[in-house]
This record gives sequence, structure tokens and C-alpha cells, in this order.
Amino acid sequence: MIRVQREDFDIGAEIAALTDGNHAIGGVTSFTGLVRDMAGDAGIGAMTLEHYPGMTEKALARIEQEAQERWPLQASLIIHRYGRLEPGDRIVLVVTASAHRQAAFDSAMFLMDYLKTQAPFWKLEETGEGAHWVDARESDDHALARWAPKTGKADAAE
Repeated sequence: MIRVQREDFDIGAEIAALTDGNHAIGGVTSFTGLVRDMAGDAGIGAMTLEHYPGMTEKALARIEQEAQERWPLQASLIIHRYGRLEPGDRIVLVVTASAHRQAAFDSAMFLMDYLKTQAPFWKLEETGEGAHWVDARESDDHALARWAPKTGKADAAE
């Protein structure tokens, strides 16, 4: 399930709704991203997240579908907020549920790595020195690379 919304969400209620009545679920993993008050050495007063409606939901649905193809998930949920958010506000919720914990853990990490690098959101941070758009981070690209399919001669040696 995918939701892109301006409104906040209740983590407990979302997990309960996702798992209600499904007794095949043996493990649930969730990740909640929050707005920090610092980025590097700069204090952040707020962050504005922008997206293209329609395009964003399609991209998130593709990411979620790939997770469901890679792991035996019973259920999954991605909620991503947009608009102006302040430090401490929730930005994103990813929940994965599976019969076994490892699939839930791995699929949640996979979804977050893809969200950080592939989801069409743009972040504008407000600092004491003015507002600036957040660039992609090399560390996020490295995290995503671990999920790439391994093929070819170089992989055979690993």
C-alpha cells in the first residue's frame, strides 16, 4: 500500500491496520524517518518536500512491487509526506510484514534505500543562512548498490 500525503500519520494505527487478521505474519519491521534539526554543521528550521502527484505514486508502487517480488511479504506499507515539515515531524513510514523476520528486515532496508535515492521527492532545507535544495548523497547511493543484481565474471569471484 502506498500513500503520499500532507497529513501526519499514527505509526501504531498504521501497523495495526496493515496486520489485522493476518495470522501468517511472524515478523513486522518498521522504519520512521523524522526531520532532524541539523544537517552537517547547519541548524535546520524546517524542510519542505515537493513531488509530482501521480508520478511519485507510480514510482513508489514500482519500488514496493520489486520488494514483494524479492521477498515473501505478507504486507507492506509506504507513507511519505510532503509539504513544510519542522524538526521532529515524521516524514516517512515503511512497514514490511512477513512470515519470517529476515525478509521483513531486508525488505524494509531495501525500500528505504530506494526511497532515499530513487523516489521523486525534492527537499528544500531552511537554515539560518537561507534555504537550499538538498543534493543526493554518495552514502545513499552506496547503500542502494548492495541491492543490485550480481551478474558477470567479477561477481563470480566474490
